[in-house]
Amino acid sequence: MASEHVRVERVDNVVTVTLDRAGKKNACTMDMWIAIRDAFRDVAMSTARVVILTGANGDFCAGADLGGSLGGGSSEASSGGFARGGLAGMRDLATVVSAVHDCPVPVIAKVDGVAIGAGFGLALAADMLWCSDRARFSLAFARLGLSLDFGTSWVLPRRIGLHQAKRLAYTGDIVDAARAERLGFVNEVVAVDALDAEVAAIAAQIAAGPPIALSMTKRMLDNAATVSLLQATEAEAVAQGVNLATTDLRDALQAFAEKRRPEFQGR
Repeated sequence: MASEHVRVERVDNVVTVTLDRAGKKNACTMDMWIAIRDAFRDVAMSTARVVILTGANGDFCAGADLGGSLGGGSSEASSGGFARGGLAGMRDLATVVSAVHDCPVPVIAKVDGVAIGAGFGLALAADMLWCSDRARFSLAFARLGLSLDFGTSWVLPRRIGLHQAKRLAYTGDIVDAARAERLGFVNEVVAVDALDAEVAAIAAQIAAGPPIALSMTKRMLDNAATVSLLQATEAEAVAQGVNLATTDLRDALQAFAEKRRPEFQGR
């Protein structure tokens, strides 16, 4: 599903997915959520090497547009409601966070302004998170009579620990950029004027890396909390077996001998 409020642009090996709904702090209607999901599914099947997920107009995402009905089956997708309604609609939403989190390509969230509710969850679904010094985060669900959703009950405790996650979930506190950095769910806080350049630099660094090896590294790190040491080392062995058969490894070894930077081709 396409949405005029979700832009997907590719420059070289870097794809940027931008939420752009002016006047609404990029709050997402269902068609926007599905457009995000489809964009990440497309990236997963592409030759892209890194994704930047961001928002336009000075904000990341104010969460779901609650102007429509969360439970009503008659709402149209473009109205902001969940078109299928109720449990089915929430399961549709779950496919969005899975598409972002499970994308085999490294994902960087670039957050300026607000990341609220499901918007916070969207940012957390990325592999890394850079934010401006004016960014603000909140699990606002409780203030609306809602429980956590968009994967926040699973992702946030893994980022900051159970006790800190419960505090943010129970209170719906607004977390500024400095506190977000102390809690540990952002990689770096930078001045708003430097945010684009800082994220472009880290994206370029990742895009210049070995895409096959990095994709397998992402899978292993994501699985680390739920596998045994034996399972982890077996996965490492399998991954290295794949890497040893790539031309990227041979070229990297030659580049090392020639004291130059390797040029990885992803094969």
